[in-house]
Amino acid sequence: MAWFKRSKDNITTDKPKQDLPDGMWIKCDDCGEMMHKKQWDANSYTCIKCGFHFRIGSEEYFKLLFDEGSFREFDKKMKSVDPLKFTDTRPYDKRIEETMKKTGLSDAIRCGTGEINSFPAVLCVMDFSFIGGSMGSVLGEKIARAIDRSLKNRHPLIIVSSSGGARMMEGAISLMQLAKTSSRLAKLAEEKVPYISVITNPTTGGASASYAMLGDINMAEPNALIGFAGPRVIKQATGKDLPKGFQRSEFLLEHGFLDLIVDRKNLKDKLGQLLKLLAN
Repeated sequence: MAWFKRSKDNITTDKPKQDLPDGMWIKCDDCGEMMHKKQWDANSYTCIKCGFHFRIGSEEYFKLLFDEGSFREFDKKMKSVDPLKFTDTRPYDKRIEETMKKTGLSDAIRCGTGEINSFPAVLCVMDFSFIGGSMGSVLGEKIARAIDRSLKNRHPLIIVSSSGGARMMEGAISLMQLAKTSSRLAKLAEEKVPYISVITNPTTGGASASYAMLGDINMAEPNALIGFAGPRVIKQATGKDLPKGFQRSEFLLEHGFLDLIVDRKNLKDKLGQLLKLLAN
């Protein structure tokens, strides 16, 4: 028997295969669609095929919502301290320092003023990338100061929420932020200054138990997880199967917890319409 060995490749290409540059392509977490980053950006950071809303941060929301050149951030350098000298897998102060370096943020929320379709507003946006968007003393203080600014200028307040709940590393201090923010929002309501809550995926725990659900208008992005305890915990506590879509935006809208659901691509225009209506 004769053995033969191919002297050259059967199929040749003119150019060697080149690796795609990092970050050029985005894969949808829901349907698996691959899209170019420019397509993703142009589609308001949602899937071009199924409309899945990717989790984004404050920088992207400020870009999407405020008129170009109108954004002015305040209380930018506030950062948490470690009053309890808390340590779990590593000391809390080290965790804060590492997260600040990794994200470029000082805490889990950024606040600023600007215009939305020419209407002035105070906007606070949470960043889930900063310790799961957890609510600590700095977050509560920044929201309180944003409310004070809204009261002073009589400009509507908008908070975009994305949070895993209270920050356990600050103990009772983090839980006090529920009362702090809620009481300030009650003052805002007394003075008839509008507050619009925009709830994104996920918003749970102390955030959902306080400012996120206290808007004069509560709106959410599609299919956002919204609740206090997670579905797994509730199922274990009740011993019952949960309804389909439980704790998702559509379920909450159907049961009266939300006023409307707005696709991210339409969010700025919808907020502009509401601000115009409330101004009149």
